[in-house]
Amino acid sequence: MAEIIQKDGTWTFDGDSVRIVPGRDKGVALLRQTLGEVVVPLRALAGISYEPGRRAGRLRLRLRDGADPLLQVTGGRLPEASDPYRLTVEPDRSGVAEYFVEEVRNALLLDQVDPGPTDSYLLPGPAVPITAGAGDGTVAFDGDRVVLEWNWTTQEPKRSGGAREFRIGDVRSVEWAPSKGLTNGWLRFTLAGATAASPAPKYDPHAVELSGFKKDPLMALVAAAVAVRMPHPAAPAPVRTPPSEAVRALAPKPDPAGADHDALLRRLRELGELHQAGILTAEEFSTAKAAILGRF
Repeated sequence: MAEIIQKDGTWTFDGDSVRIVPGRDKGVALLRQTLGEVVVPLRALAGISYEPGRRAGRLRLRLRDGADPLLQVTGGRLPEASDPYRLTVEPDRSGVAEYFVEEVRNALLLDQVDPGPTDSYLLPGPAVPITAGAGDGTVAFDGDRVVLEWNWTTQEPKRSGGAREFRIGDVRSVEWAPSKGLTNGWLRFTLAGATAASPAPKYDPHAVELSGFKKDPLMALVAAAVAVRMPHPAAPAPVRTPPSEAVRALAPKPDPAGADHDALLRRLRELGELHQAGILTAEEFSTAKAAILGRF
């Protein structure tokens, strides 16, 4: 076991995971304080390094691409101070930092952890329910429903429509972008079925415009909490069974002794699941359903 305790936070490695607890010092970024404790499994790590400095060093974890929903939605655009995988190390603790690095690296070698990209999230993301207020609105997410509410800075065309509420199943994508220079940032949700190009964030009823203030990064936590409950961007596409084969597989088999109603009910449930998953079209669903119902 290895541990390093600093004003900036505490990192502990038990051989299987790195436990990160942010410090309580007033200099610790708001995002890290709000996110709280993070446990990074060894299999989610691509590497670790210690960068010595004259005034302070930096201990850094490098996660595998796609392992963490927060890093996925921020795409390397988080301010360095908000990075939960960075620890400021005082000069007199450099030896402890180097020992910590050695322990983690040895474990990565022994376990032969693949440092390459992953097609599934290996961290659970921020805890829900979560609420963040910044820019021209407040976003709340309970794990199922997203609610956007507006404040006095919201443009009238957007505010006049009132609060917006939608379910995670209706979200096609979630995007976070920080403010940069004179350009404002945003948290934007694109819903399934949207066909027209999204308007500017200050007019978009499904977006919060961010103005570059202290609480803006908290919107990235909301984005990560939503993203981890959506399909991973790198996940392989589901194998689609040819419709004709799917229908044949679910069609009732001849049963001279009489149909088994329990078996037919199971087939109906399977049929509904295939339809909901998009494997069967509405027409195919209706055809196969009618064939099964005809056996009752």
